[in-house]
Amino acid sequence: MNLWQAFKMAFKSIAMKKTRSFLTMLGIIIGVASVVIMVSVMQGQAKKNMEYFEKMGDNKIEVSAYSYYDVDNETGQKLFDYCLSLSDLVLGITPDVEINDKGTIQYGSKTLPVNDWDAIWAAATPTGGGGMMISGDPYQTMLRFVLGSESYGVCNNYKLAGGREFTYLEVEKTIPVCVLGSGAKEQLFGFTDPVGETVSINGDPFQVVGWYESMGIEYNKRLDNIVVLPYTFNRSMNNNNSIQRYVVKAKDGPSTIEASTKLEAFLLGMFPLNADGWCETGSFSVGSDNSYAENAQKANLMQSLVMGAIAGISLLVGGIGIMNIMLVTVTERTREIGIRKAIGAERSSIITQFLIESAVICSLGGLLGIGIGYVGTMIAGKLMTDVFDGMILMPEPAIALGAFLFSVVLGIIFGMYPAIKASGLQPVVALRAD
Repeated sequence: MNLWQAFKMAFKSIAMKKTRSFLTMLGIIIGVASVVIMVSVMQGQAKKNMEYFEKMGDNKIEVSAYSYYDVDNETGQKLFDYCLSLSDLVLGITPDVEINDKGTIQYGSKTLPVNDWDAIWAAATPTGGGGMMISGDPYQTMLRFVLGSESYGVCNNYKLAGGREFTYLEVEKTIPVCVLGSGAKEQLFGFTDPVGETVSINGDPFQVVGWYESMGIEYNKRLDNIVVLPYTFNRSMNNNNSIQRYVVKAKDGPSTIEASTKLEAFLLGMFPLNADGWCETGSFSVGSDNSYAENAQKANLMQSLVMGAIAGISLLVGGIGIMNIMLVTVTERTREIGIRKAIGAERSSIITQFLIESAVICSLGGLLGIGIGYVGTMIAGKLMTDVFDGMILMPEPAIALGAFLFSVVLGIIFGMYPAIKASGLQPVVALRAD
């Protein structure tokens, strides 16, 4: 018997018992569909996370440094001076301070509240555990004042849409200038170019020298609703609270690693640890977005493997169902097997026949499972709008191909025992079967 005949007999056998064949395939269908959907959803989530990190900017180093005895931000000045000495590794450094006090910003007849937490709490909903959940448009559209250096945009991955950043001298001399995020610009000026215009911030005039493009992160529009001021306004607008958070922008990945190591060593020299492992003069921490992205990738990979393994269990169960049905098929076709062996059929021919039949059943189940998996993945993407934010979720061809090949291999593996059992029947015994 050649392979073409074996395939014809396999399809004929499946067609003769459609219901039983479909029920046999059901385990494979569910298993393949589960693998495709679960792994695709996890990969889609990983892709969305990576998009977020890319938009936030690679090679950012977040530094927290606080001295218990700081006077006139000496810690920050030392940190700035040290980063200047790392010019071969570092593109810039900026404080990253958000003013939490309520304020206003005015242009013409339009006055907008800044840090309007009263409106936020009014829109918040109880969580059921005594807390409140802050979400929705008021939280996303609330304007915020942030303090930074002339490198604020570079360090935080903002791109200028118009105008310029404020300069080093403007920061040093506390010149009243500001740069608007795209959301703040839209709320104040609409489609008008704000560069050169004067806005009133808490009653004081500030000149708008530039504005940023949108970060394009739909579920975190707060990043666009900022008004950036020189950090030297910390004394007058932030009650001269100590500046503790800084963002350092490195040139590339290797520079990020080297700069992080050097910054950690430098800060350890400023805040030495005692014998008990803690510092008596202050505290510090150094972390990079690159390491956060790598950790997120590792976590997503682990989740994908776990979810794929869970879905793979249903494939194994389906394979056991295939073996069970093939054993029943061998019993039903014992007389046929006896006749074939009596007229000279070899064991290899009978093994091939049953293996092909088992593989065909699993292949058809795998193809149906892939189709259901594609539909299920798109439905999951639509239902999980908060996670995927309009991204069209589609399985990668490699996932579908891998699930299909695995189902075929399962058919061959679990069809092996029934095929060997069928080929081992003695012709005389087989011909006596009813």
